[in-house]
Amino acid sequence: MRRLILASDNPGKRREFEAMFAPFQVDLVMQSVLGVRAVAEPFHTFVENALTKARHAAAATGLAALADDSGICCAALGGAPGVRSARFAGAGSTDAENNAELVRQLKGASDRRAHYTCVLVALRSELDPDPVIAEARWHGTIIDSPHGSGGFGYDPHFWLADLNCTAAELAPEDKNRIGHRGRALAQLIENLKVAWQW
Repeated sequence: MRRLILASDNPGKRREFEAMFAPFQVDLVMQSVLGVRAVAEPFHTFVENALTKARHAAAATGLAALADDSGICCAALGGAPGVRSARFAGAGSTDAENNAELVRQLKGASDRRAHYTCVLVALRSELDPDPVIAEARWHGTIIDSPHGSGGFGYDPHFWLADLNCTAAELAPEDKNRIGHRGRALAQLIENLKVAWQW
C-alpha cells in the first residue's frame, strides 16, 4: 500500500478522494489523524495554496503528501469567491452561509457563468523540488434556489445545463467522474505513474 497524507480536514473532500483512490492501493490518511493542524492559505491562487498545504503536511509527518485547493469562480464577480470559497461569508462560515452570500452578491447579475477549479499537488517530501500538479475546471451557472442534497459547498446552486440538474443532484459516482476534482485526480494519478513510477 502506498501512503499519502491528505493535507485537508474537509470531510466532503475526504469522501471523494477515498472513493477515487480506492482502486489504486493508496492508504489516504487525513492530516488531523496524525495531529497536523491546517496551515494558513494566504495566497491568491489555487496552486500556491495547494503547494503550501502539501509542504506543511509533508514537513509535519515526514511522509508524501497530497493537497487540494479548489473553489468556485464567478465571471460576474471577477473570479470571486475563488480561493476564498470556503470562507466567502467570513471565517468559519457554513456552506449555507457561503451560498447565501454568493446569491446575494450575484443579485441582479445577468451573467451567471461560473466554474469550479481544482488544483492538486503531490510531494514526496517537504523539499521535493518536483511537485506533481494536476488541475481541472467544471463549468456551469449559478442559480438562486438550491436543488439537491448531495455533494457539498456550492453544489446545490451549481447548475449543469447539459444534464438539467445541479451538482448536488448527481450521484456521487457521476460527480466523481465528470466533476473538477474527479478529473483532476484522474490526471494526477496518470502524472504520478510517470513521475513517481507508480
